[in-house]
Amino acid sequence: MNLLYAFKLLMEERSVSRAAEKMFISQPAMSHILQRLRSQLNDPVLVKTTAGMKPTLRALALLQPIKAVLKEVEQILQSPEKFSPATNQNRFVIVTSDYVQFILLPKLTESINKHAPNIEIHIQQPTSKLPEAAIEEEEIDLVIGFDAIFNLPSYIGRETLFSDKIVCIAKQDHPNIGEPEISLEQFMASKHMLISPRGAGTGLIDDYLGARGLARKISLVVPNFLPAPWIVANTDLLLSLPSRIAEQFVRLAPLKILPIPIDLPTYELIMIWHPRQEKEPAHQ
Repeated sequence: MNLLYAFKLLMEERSVSRAAEKMFISQPAMSHILQRLRSQLNDPVLVKTTAGMKPTLRALALLQPIKAVLKEVEQILQSPEKFSPATNQNRFVIVTSDYVQFILLPKLTESINKHAPNIEIHIQQPTSKLPEAAIEEEEIDLVIGFDAIFNLPSYIGRETLFSDKIVCIAKQDHPNIGEPEISLEQFMASKHMLISPRGAGTGLIDDYLGARGLARKISLVVPNFLPAPWIVANTDLLLSLPSRIAEQFVRLAPLKILPIPIDLPTYELIMIWHPRQEKEPAHQ
């Protein structure tokens, strides 16, 4: 355990002398510990560069798992905190898309207001595929999104919430598309609307089509789902989107749902958290 703690300090300080100060030992003693780490890991761990001491790739790969182990040991040794939903006043930050907000937030808010009325939920829009640093520093409690957009490190906690599939919506009296199906030819001949939070001009469907030498015509790109049902209901645009939100949209505007004529997989919506937090009673 002392070696693991010393490793963490060496990675954070990137200096034998500063790590020794933090560990309340002499610099020669810390140098000896570094030699033991190098021997045990069969890796230099820290190397000299023109910009000072830098960790090796293997050391960087070990840092987060070792931090998680140390955090878990700390929590084991601490007296467990008693958690009372009725009186707790924590603020939880959840990073997720407007799709998830639309589908999950009404029920989540209802449940929290009933069982934990003093808890605050703060929703943030995602700014990158995985805000790993913010999760690690406990600025974010949970990230919720589709598994297809994440490339998760093995140590990140995760749980599947549900799965969803992509469908297509069009206005009920669309002049070129009947029911119950839309052909690939009709799909490719139509103009499309795209939801893209970061303003990209393509999405997963375009990647699929591009791999087959095809490209659809995207006429409108918007950053969120809010205006989508009314735009589609008043134009000839098609919109491809998860079926759970499509089912909500047909209740709001004169729309119809069609199976998308592309062999796309089912996508899993997952909840992600950092292992440093998962033993906290409030987080659990």
